[in-house]
Amino acid sequence: MTYPKWGWVLGAATVSAVIAFGIASWEASAAPPPGATPTVAAEQATVSNPDPGPAPSAGIGQDALTSTELDKARALAETTALKTGAKDVTGSAGPEYLAADIADADSGRTAELYYYDYHGNRLVKQVVDLAGGKLVASYAAEGMQLPPSEREVKTALELLLANPLSTELKDAYAKATGRPFTGQELSPTAHIYHALPADTGAAQCGKNRCLRLIVQTSDGHILDLDKIIVDLSGRTVARLT
Repeated sequence: MTYPKWGWVLGAATVSAVIAFGIASWEASAAPPPGATPTVAAEQATVSNPDPGPAPSAGIGQDALTSTELDKARALAETTALKTGAKDVTGSAGPEYLAADIADADSGRTAELYYYDYHGNRLVKQVVDLAGGKLVASYAAEGMQLPPSEREVKTALELLLANPLSTELKDAYAKATGRPFTGQELSPTAHIYHALPADTGAAQCGKNRCLRLIVQTSDGHILDLDKIIVDLSGRTVARLT
């Protein structure tokens, strides 16, 4: 599958959610501004240069990252400093990988990779020089959100199903399909939820990483879960009132 230039290398479910809800808002706040001060110096983050492989596996100019380049970029970006103390969406050690793209640069192949650290509740941007084989800058910011990874969507659904509010999903499923919910018939996508001034139960969303699920049944019904918000940072589920 190929993605347009604005798309990062995401799972199909995430890309569908981005297309459905628009890209302007998250593209504008996807990272600290270009002039922001890196949190680590480039010379402190140099790592060995993985074998780039044969020439056809590398892109040219502003071509999208190839799978080989993405593997190399992640090896360069996922330094000890990045992983130390960080947590992913499951609570395991290391940040949650979100997305990667080729940087807008006049020359060379520079990749920008994005991670979410659930321990620090912050977005991290790693900039790597693919040709030079090194991390050249690292940024971190709170309150900035990118579209969720497929694992984050899966985790959000699991949190909902383990919560008493799952009765709303099960009732919606039964109403839409005419049969009881058995737990194996859902295709979830999601988008980031930012709290509105009048929100009750989800006021922390935006600072915390929260999702509003879009759940489709195997036979094409979309379940109405518009009021249900899953807070991945706090691992809670709330119903907007």
